[in-house]
Amino acid sequence: MKTNPGQLPQLLQKGLAPVYLVSGDEPLLVQECCDQIRKAARDAGFHDRLTFHADQQLDWNTVAEEFSAMSLFSDRRRIEIRLPTGKLGNGRQVMERVLAQPSDDIIVLLISARLDAAETRRKWYKALQGTGVHVPVWPIDADKFPGWLQQRARNQGLSLTRGALTMLAERLEGNLLAASQELDRLALLSSGKTIDEEMIEQAVQDSSRFNGFELVTELLSGRAPHAGKIIGVLQQEGENPLGLLTVLSRDLNLLLELKTGANRNENPAAFLKKRGVFQPQRARALEQAARRLNPVQLHEAVKLCSQVDRAAKGFDELSPWHYLRDMSVLLATR
Repeated sequence: MKTNPGQLPQLLQKGLAPVYLVSGDEPLLVQECCDQIRKAARDAGFHDRLTFHADQQLDWNTVAEEFSAMSLFSDRRRIEIRLPTGKLGNGRQVMERVLAQPSDDIIVLLISARLDAAETRRKWYKALQGTGVHVPVWPIDADKFPGWLQQRARNQGLSLTRGALTMLAERLEGNLLAASQELDRLALLSSGKTIDEEMIEQAVQDSSRFNGFELVTELLSGRAPHAGKIIGVLQQEGENPLGLLTVLSRDLNLLLELKTGANRNENPAAFLKKRGVFQPQRARALEQAARRLNPVQLHEAVKLCSQVDRAAKGFDELSPWHYLRDMSVLLATR
């Protein structure tokens, strides 16, 4: 079965599954979900832990032997396997056997990067849906970050003014790990007092962290001011815009195909799914962009992509970020 991080505590109270998969690209949230599973397993008597890292050097025969050997002992153990690429690779057959005949003495925790669509069609993943639990962890959307931050502050017994919350969200946006650390520090500094903007100003550095994927989402969503902020941060950090340009060009051409091709009367969600767009956040941004933007805007945006490419390679006097700012204005226009 599949569950979200918010439902995980209640699910763990009902009993343990033999296999858990926690996947996602947000380290803090992945770690917290894994910690909840570990605690529940320890409380149930699974005290011993064995860990594997599924890189190219891992011998899956060794992992299979550990699963077979465990049944010979009375000790209840946890086997944790980290999947840095989001793929089991040579370990698929091992996990298929484990899922077909789960042991009462073993809890398996797979800790993975975000799974791609191809991996979710594998036999082992389909078996996991029936026998185990998958906890997919998605990044916090920009518009939901202040609410997430406020709830986390409340859980720590912190009281923030509205202005303090706004300032904190602006400085920490996109960096959940920094947000968690800053709230821990504020808990020590506040001594039970309400946290205001002055305290935030004195205590918290600007720890905003963005990546190219977030910028693409903001551009397609027409949020020019926020896109401008991300562009400024990426430019200061020396980010190479060619990486995000590949994603942006791909999405713009998808939208053009949807708006002007033979598929213009097709349901956008169905069209995007056929094109391999499965991540909810990205699919939602593309569907909204398809409704809001017209073909003329999209063609102009594709031309700007070419100018970004030329500028990034040194064939233009202007910075590539200049053209990305132009694009943020273009795609924000209704």
